[in-house]
Amino acid sequence: MLRLLSFTCLIALSSPLIAADVSDPRPLFLEGYAGAVSYAPGETVSLHVSTSAAKFGVEVMRLGAKAEVVHTVADVAGQESPIPENASSHGCNWPALVSFPIPDTWRSGYYQVTLKAADGGGKFVQRNRRSVESSCFFIVRPKVPAQQTKILFQLATNTYNAYNNWGGFSLYGFHGRANVQGHRVSFLRPPASQFGNWEQPFAAWAESRGYVLDYCANEDLEFHPELLKDYKLVLSVGHDEYWSSGMRDRLEAFIGTGGNVAFFSGNTCCWQVRPEDNGTALVSWKQRWVMDPVFATGDQRLLSTAWSHHLVNRPENQLTGVGFLFGGYHRSHGQYMDGKAAFQVHHPEHWLFAGTNLKTGDEFGGKDTIVGYECDGCEFTLKDGLPVPTHRDGTPEGFVILGSCPARWHPDDALWYDRFPKDRQGAAILGTYTRGGTVVTTGTTDWAHGLRGKDPAVERITANVLDRLGGPASGQ
Repeated sequence: MLRLLSFTCLIALSSPLIAADVSDPRPLFLEGYAGAVSYAPGETVSLHVSTSAAKFGVEVMRLGAKAEVVHTVADVAGQESPIPENASSHGCNWPALVSFPIPDTWRSGYYQVTLKAADGGGKFVQRNRRSVESSCFFIVRPKVPAQQTKILFQLATNTYNAYNNWGGFSLYGFHGRANVQGHRVSFLRPPASQFGNWEQPFAAWAESRGYVLDYCANEDLEFHPELLKDYKLVLSVGHDEYWSSGMRDRLEAFIGTGGNVAFFSGNTCCWQVRPEDNGTALVSWKQRWVMDPVFATGDQRLLSTAWSHHLVNRPENQLTGVGFLFGGYHRSHGQYMDGKAAFQVHHPEHWLFAGTNLKTGDEFGGKDTIVGYECDGCEFTLKDGLPVPTHRDGTPEGFVILGSCPARWHPDDALWYDRFPKDRQGAAILGTYTRGGTVVTTGTTDWAHGLRGKDPAVERITANVLDRLGGPASGQ
């Protein structure tokens, strides 16, 4: 009997079908999100984390002209939390494992949170050092708006959330689970920031040259309208695609009372969104606008679809001067893939071009492909060889086209828009108008790439806008 038992044990120990030991290591993961998109000094940041690690650490840094570590936390006890089925639309509801107040000494800005953990693997097998790292973010608003600067940089946080497919769904189908497009997205889940693509190069350039900037999130224009009152200039940079009616109403009022806005951005204010649950989620039915409950029961001007839709009847160029309907793609989506990605100059005598030495017909920005990937334009005709707006599309009276570059829609995009032809030729338009305050637009997402590449014309034009409309950098 003893020999038989030993033989049985030997077979069990050598069998490839042996059950895993309970001490075998589990996958190591660590994810989290901030409890709010933006905070003011004195408020408490909460970090909601789920992890399989026993302990993890936190590093918080401000990203501007340089990365500055401002806060660290070590040896936080880990906790794993379930992922709700509707996490994409209604959030994760994870507990706050870390919280800390924001000191008055923290400057307004974009703060990146890095979560880190490491272990030694399993007790008996896979005994090797493992590490995991993830990130989230929050924005610190100024304690006293406009006290340190007259320039407010509102970050495109709605767009970050619209493209975030964590949990399976975003406001897009191309990267959704089973290619399904969502219509509601929550901020209360691990984020997918776009800050590094466009806004960080702009912030790094501006701050390194002495410009002081205050920062806020998209939603702050709606939920903290007092922010706007004392600023001279509001900035939009990069891919600022998703706007609520509250945001737009307040910014248009700001312009009407003399405030200035610079849209160093493209595809700007393209889709209308509605905030829900105190701004912790966004709703947009986009091309499926007939499914929006507002279509049957509410004010159809609040339909969560394209701002240019005929039922909404507030095309974005009424705000920005330009729009995606008369823009399109350049060096993306198969359109103008060999294009110059540069602006051609039309009115070099304009103050925007002061100090650039550019002449009519000159091109700039091609080295850094500042035109692309999504572009906004306006309907125009040629007069004496120069483009002039027709104003039939909603472009404001007095809008001046200062530069242009060809752009074009992908034919399939016409399926997304109401009453739109498949073969329209468009352009990225650099221009300006004044209606109370002055509005400048570059009509391209990628303008900031020229700042990153130190293109002298892009740098000088940007400085001209900031100095004239917002006040010069300190020491200038």
